[in-house]
Amino acid sequence: MQVLSDRILNMSTSATLAMAAKARELRGEGKDIIGLSLGEPDFKVPDFIREAAIQAINDGYNSYTPVDGYAELKDAVIKKFKRDNNLTYKPSQIVVSTGAKQCLANVAGVMLNPGDEVILPCPYWVSYSDIVKLNEGVPVEVKTSIETDFKMTAAQLEAAITPKTKMMWFSSPCNPSGSVYSKEELKALVDVLVKHPNIYVVSDEIYEHINYGKGHTSIAQFEAMYDRTITVNGVSKAFAMTGWRIGFIGAPENIARACNKLQGQITSGANCIAQRSVIAALNEDPSCVKYMIDEFKVRRDLILDLLNDIEGFKSNIPDGAFYVFPDVTHFFGKTLKGHTINNATDFSLFLLEEALVATVTGDAFGNPDCIRISYAASQEQIIEAVKRIKEAVS
Repeated sequence: MQVLSDRILNMSTSATLAMAAKARELRGEGKDIIGLSLGEPDFKVPDFIREAAIQAINDGYNSYTPVDGYAELKDAVIKKFKRDNNLTYKPSQIVVSTGAKQCLANVAGVMLNPGDEVILPCPYWVSYSDIVKLNEGVPVEVKTSIETDFKMTAAQLEAAITPKTKMMWFSSPCNPSGSVYSKEELKALVDVLVKHPNIYVVSDEIYEHINYGKGHTSIAQFEAMYDRTITVNGVSKAFAMTGWRIGFIGAPENIARACNKLQGQITSGANCIAQRSVIAALNEDPSCVKYMIDEFKVRRDLILDLLNDIEGFKSNIPDGAFYVFPDVTHFFGKTLKGHTINNATDFSLFLLEEALVATVTGDAFGNPDCIRISYAASQEQIIEAVKRIKEAVS
C-alpha cells in the first residue's frame, strides 16, 4: 500500500525554497555562496515595530488569538486599506492569517471545486499553481513575454476564459518580473471581466509599497470588481518582516467568513506577539519605510547596469518588487564549462555550481526562458555576484 497521498506526491517542491536549501547545503561544505534566490529583504525590522513586539511580551500577550485576528489589528488593516488603496471594508471582511501564503491557500480551499479553472498570467509566483492544483482546480497559464513587460493583455484574458473559469490570480507589483499594472491596464482587464460576472479575482498586493514611481492601483477599486475581488496583502516585504508571518485579506463577507471557518480547523489564529507588532506597523504612514524602497531602486539600477554588460541577458525594467527576470535563451543549446544548458533550470544550476550564485529557474514561475534574480541583497553582494556570473558565462 502506498504510504503517501497522491496529493503530496503530485505536488511540486517550492523552487525558491529548494534553491535556498541547496545554497545552505553548499555553504555547509565551505563554499562561498551568494544567495540571490529568496525574496527576503536584508533590512532590519524598524525599531518601532520591534519595540511593539517587546511591549506585547511585557504586557502578557501569550494566549490563543481570535481565528481571524485581533479586533485592533483588523481595525488597523481596515485603516490601511482605506488610506493606501481607497478600499472600504468592515471587520467581517478581514481575515488575518499566518502569512499571505496562508491567505491564498484559504481562498483556494473555500472557493475551488474539482475542475474549476484559474487563470494565471505567466510569470506567476511559484506557489499559485500548486495551491490551485492541491484544491483540485486547474491552472490555466497565459503566456506573456519581455516585449509586453510580462503583463497579460485584455485580449489574452478574453481568450483564456471558458465556461469553467472560476478565478484569476495575479500579483502587482509582480513576483517574479517586477512588472506593475497601470490603472489603464487594469481597466482593460476589468472591461473583460465585467462581461463574465461569475469570475472572481485574487489580487496579490504584497509588494505594493515597493514601487518605483509608477504608483499602485488595486483592482478592487473598480466598482464592478469590489464584490468579486479578494485583496491579499501582508507585512513580509515592505516592513522586512518575512519571519513574523502575518498576512491578511479584504474580501466579500461570505468569502471572508468561509476563510475564517477553514482557518479555524487548520491553524486557528496567527501568532499573538506578531499581531500586536503589525498593529504598530500598519498604523504608521508608509513613508516610514521609504528608505528601504529608495535603496531597492538603487540596487535595481545597479543590477540592470551590470547585467546589461553580459551578452545573453535580456531584461525588462521592473517598476516594483525586488527582482529582475532576465531572458537567458541565448545560452540554451550551449555548453559552458562542461555543462550543457538546455533550459533555464540547467542555467540556474550552472550558476550555482560554477559562479556560486543562487538564482531561481523561471520554469517555477511558468516561464522557462528566464531566471529570477533577487536584488534584496547588499550592493557589494550584487556587484560580486554579477562579476561571478559574467566570468562563468564568458
